Formats: sequence, structure tokens, C-alpha cells
Amino acid sequence: MPAMQLRATQLTLRLPAPADAEALFALARDPEVTRWFSWGPYRSVEEPARWIAEQEARREAGEQLDLVVEHTEHGPVGVTGLGELSRRDRRAMVGTWVGRPFWGTGLNREAKALVAHLAFALCGLERLGAYSNPDNARSTRALQGVGFTREGTLRGWHRHGERQLDVHVFGLLRAEWESGPLRDVRVTAIGRPPAAWQLA
Repeated sequence: MPAMQLRATQLTLRLPAPADAEALFALARDPEVTRWFSWGPYRSVEEPARWIAEQEARREAGEQLDLVVEHTEHGPVGVTGLGELSRRDRRAMVGTWVGRPFWGTGLNREAKALVAHLAFALCGLERLGAYSNPDNARSTRALQGVGFTREGTLRGWHRHGERQLDVHVFGLLRAEWESGPLRDVRVTAIGRPPAAWQLA
């Protein structure tokens, strides 16, 4: 069976490969890119290389299903994927980061359409959630702009350095995806998710 890929007009989501380490390092050594995350910025290419090496085991264990966001002209531009899988409740969380040169270009909509197709059409989930720091207005606008609903604030939820931070929590249900703007993006899927992520 071919390796899983999801394709739209400008972007392809695919499994990370060792050759991606240099590009991911160049994008995520920028402190602004990882400002709201528990990791980064990258200090050496060995860090994304280690991350890539861990991904197959994490996919197969149902821990994380991360994919490189590859642009047709620019190559890798970031990472998106699913985590916090609950097989019983058929839900997971989506997380995405994109290099600063691609902020505000409209790529977020296509990337979210691809990962939502993965979640709902291929994995069989009923709910896709997301987090955003309350001070990260750009992320909040991006999530709401593609159909996610802000559902509340989790206090002291996220450990960031030496600080305990609040996060906003967002949700997108299967019925909302089916009738929402992300479904308008035409997606071509190749291959299947790992068995641990196939709930349907």
C-alpha cells in the first residue's frame, strides 16, 4: 500500500522523512514560529531529525499522527497533525505550525481542510478539537475562520517554560465539517492512516 498522502491545490500532507530536517530547522528556528508552543525554537538540525525519527513509532502507537505540509513550489512549509486521540469518544486534537514567510497567505485554510478530511473521512472521528493561547489572536481568527467554535478557556492548562498558561479550546464536529467551508476544498487521498488511527 502506498504511503498516506492528502493533496489539494497548493499543498500536500505527507509523512515526514529524514530529508525534511533541514527545511523544518530553517522554519522553526524562528522564535516567533514556536512562541506559543512547549518546544523550540530549534537550535540545531539534530532536533527536527530526532523528531522525524520518533514519528513512525508514535503513529503506530496511536499517540501522534503528524504530517509535513509541503507546498507545490516552496517544499516543506510546516507541520500539522492529530494528537490526544480518544478511540472510545472518536475525537482528537489538531495542531499546526507554519513558517513565518507563509503567514497570512491563505495556506491555513487548505492545510486545515486536508487534516479535517484525514480526521473525519479517513480516521472516522466525530470531533476535531484545537487549542490556542488567549493572547494569540491570529490563531483564534484562523480557527474560527475555517469553522471551529470557541468553546471556553482551560485555566493553567499549558506548561510553557516556567509558566502555566491558559488556553482557549475550540471544536469542530463531523456535521459542522460536512456543511462547512473546509468541505469545499477538493482533497485527493492516497493510502490509509495507520491502523491505530482507523476508527470507522
